[in-house]
Amino acid sequence: MTTRLIVWRHGNTDWNAGHRVQGQTDVPLNELGRQQAVDAAELLARMRPDALVASDLCRAADTAAALAALTGLSVTYDRRLRERYFGLWEGLTMTEITQTRPEEYARWTAGADDIGGEVETLDDLGKRVAEALQAAADLVEPGGTVVVATHGAAVRSGVGHLLGWPREQLRTLRALQNCHWVELTHDAQRGWQIATYNVGPFTDRPTPPPV
Repeated sequence: MTTRLIVWRHGNTDWNAGHRVQGQTDVPLNELGRQQAVDAAELLARMRPDALVASDLCRAADTAAALAALTGLSVTYDRRLRERYFGLWEGLTMTEITQTRPEEYARWTAGADDIGGEVETLDDLGKRVAEALQAAADLVEPGGTVVVATHGAAVRSGVGHLLGWPREQLRTLRALQNCHWVELTHDAQRGWQIATYNVGPFTDRPTPPPV
């Protein structure tokens, strides 16, 4: 039987809108983000999820709450689903980072694992998020559906690690839009496979940075 795992990015925040690095800073959803969560939840509820898991940061937890309200599911929180820790970058705009930390920014844009500035490595990020995604999938019986609400960089690295992709292949994935998701499937013969990517409402909106 095929298990379905929906990995869902949280709704918009004021820091997303201002291209400011959030990382593990606990920034709340803004009005747009709350509406995005409601609209996306209406689509996800049609998939009849059996379990709902979220990062404990409020922008992801409140996004998950919109789906919980429609489905009656309780939310399980997992700290491993938190966004990449961006260290000394958190709270800065991308323009400020290019001006004040140009060497680190160059390593980041080149896809380096360790960029400095106390930023979590991609390898550590991928491992912890993939562990949380697998744990979420294990909550349901084979053939079930679980939805996981998390963060942009966490989605890409966690999904890539779960699929066994090298970092070079991971860089081919564009950043998820707010309140969009990745659908993964798993069965005993084929293991994990990616079914859809960057699906959701508001497809005509620009994509904020996944931080």
